Amino acid sequence: MITRRKFLKAGGLASAGLLLDGLNPLSSMTAASQARVKGANRKVNLACVGIGNRGAEIIKDFNKTGLANIVALCDVDMGAPQTQEIMAMFPNAKRFKDFREMFDKMGNEIEAVCAGIPDFAHFPVCMMSMALGKHIYVEKPMARTFYEAELMIQAAKKYHNVVTQVGNQGHSEANYFQFKAWKDAGIIKDVTAVTAHMNGERRWHKFDPNIYKYPEAQPIPGTLDWNTWLCAAQYHEYNKDYHNGQWRCWYDFGMGALGDWGAHILDTIHEFLELGLPYEVTALKVDGHNDYFFPMASTILFRFPQRGNMPPVDITWYDGVNNVPEVPAGYGTSDIDPNIPTVAGGKLQPTKLNPGKIIYSKDLIFKGGSHGSTLSIIPEEKAKAMESSLPEVPKSPSNHFANFLLACMGEEKTRSPFEIHGPLSQVFSLGVMAQRFNTKLEFNRDSKRITNNPFADAFLTQMPPRKGWEEFYKL
Repeated sequence: MITRRKFLKAGGLASAGLLLDGLNPLSSMTAASQARVKGANRKVNLACVGIGNRGAEIIKDFNKTGLANIVALCDVDMGAPQTQEIMAMFPNAKRFKDFREMFDKMGNEIEAVCAGIPDFAHFPVCMMSMALGKHIYVEKPMARTFYEAELMIQAAKKYHNVVTQVGNQGHSEANYFQFKAWKDAGIIKDVTAVTAHMNGERRWHKFDPNIYKYPEAQPIPGTLDWNTWLCAAQYHEYNKDYHNGQWRCWYDFGMGALGDWGAHILDTIHEFLELGLPYEVTALKVDGHNDYFFPMASTILFRFPQRGNMPPVDITWYDGVNNVPEVPAGYGTSDIDPNIPTVAGGKLQPTKLNPGKIIYSKDLIFKGGSHGSTLSIIPEEKAKAMESSLPEVPKSPSNHFANFLLACMGEEKTRSPFEIHGPLSQVFSLGVMAQRFNTKLEFNRDSKRITNNPFADAFLTQMPPRKGWEEFYKL
């Protein structure tokens, strides 16, 4: 039986108090053996952590592949309205409030885990899953803090038999294959600057930025296990403005607009331009700055050095309803890709400039959207002149959910594993720190340390985990 005791025995190299450059090299350890039987009737035994709201949508997408056998449902509030639909869909799946109990009681029946839970809770679920030899699919961003992402990257290397996938679904759609084909063909080359933007209204735009303390305590809903919801995070008294998606508003729990949408807008740019980590991150504009929740609008400059024969790249991120970047001549209209997934059952609402990016190279300008939206060359006259020279773009062999399950069977490789998405998640963590401190951060890419601000450098790890959760910060 695979239990939490085995998870505890697997740890021992890193703790939350260690400096990033003080981590010891990983020792090899064999992960728990995984059944990899192939065949037409093969399904992966999948446990689902987080079954309401976005978690419910993920579970439905996995179920549609025909490759998943949903064996366990885990949620801190099994009595909430948002969890009822999934429980009714899978009445034979075993039910749990705590993922640790789920592993203790039915670890050997689980091959893979999907986690559709708040950003701050990704880390412990992923670390325990990998240590117990369970393949893991987690929503983006991969982790909330720089240090957590670092440990998750190292854990994925250590437990190399475990398949990992981060849920930026566009990484299995047309944008991914087009960007790769255009870069390989030399169409995308010598990129020097990128403008990325998400100017939709956010939940916290209704909050008062003059806040001077956390919200007052409210009665905890009777069916909610609030203590388990908090996981390793420092204790907060329950308030409705932390729960059911509201967690995204707060520095202590979420990653704001950047972590939410950056993974869908910057993923292919980051991977195929081999950007890695920035050497400088600057908060150029922060409207409504406070110590608790994300600003009303922000502009953040990320600077990346030369990589081989590729020139340095500046990425400028814009969020906030009226914080709209300038667009180049010939940009055309700003349309929403109808294939962008719904969020909690609702479609993305149009804005002054819909989510996307503008990529500037020495010879060409590319216009792109979010998720799987493909790039176009602007202006239109230039695009028409180049049409005959553009390479053929291959079709995706599987969507993001099927890609993960097929990788669990050994038939494909995941397109957004922790080693690919992890550094991008760390880019977002640095951006959020620049927002939070309203400053410029100088970053050493080799030591992975902030060099101009000792407080910010210490904050790469952020607050120590609550008592009882230290075990998750060990490899």
